[in-house]
Amino acid sequence: QVQLVESGGGLVQPGGSLTLSCAASGTILRVNSMGWYRQIPGKPRELVAAITEGSSTNYADSVKGRFTVSRGNAKNKITMHMNSLKPEDTAVYYCYLDAAEVAGMTDYWGQGTQVTVSS
Repeated sequence: QVQLVESGGGLVQPGGSLTLSCAASGTILRVNSMGWYRQIPGKPRELVAAITEGSSTNYADSVKGRFTVSRGNAKNKITMHMNSLKPEDTAVYYCYLDAAEVAGMTDYWGQGTQVTVSS
């Protein structure tokens, strides 16, 4: 079974930086994309950043120029470096992996990691 393990969340001051990592394990036929969603208190879950197998990236307008998602050392591992963090970035961040499997299209999710930006 595919599992996604997230790490790197924590408490940081406004203007600070934090790096999140996500590693997927298990058998995957084809990875279409990986990335991060976040759940800000009181708001709908939103896509923060995504990276495709071709290494093209997409970012929410609110994080462009501040967040960077990239491939890690392992094939199904991604890292998101978050700079110039704002209190509005406080959220639970969820890693996802969109895959094509023999049984069909499947999305896998991590359990979430808390990021808190506060002075």
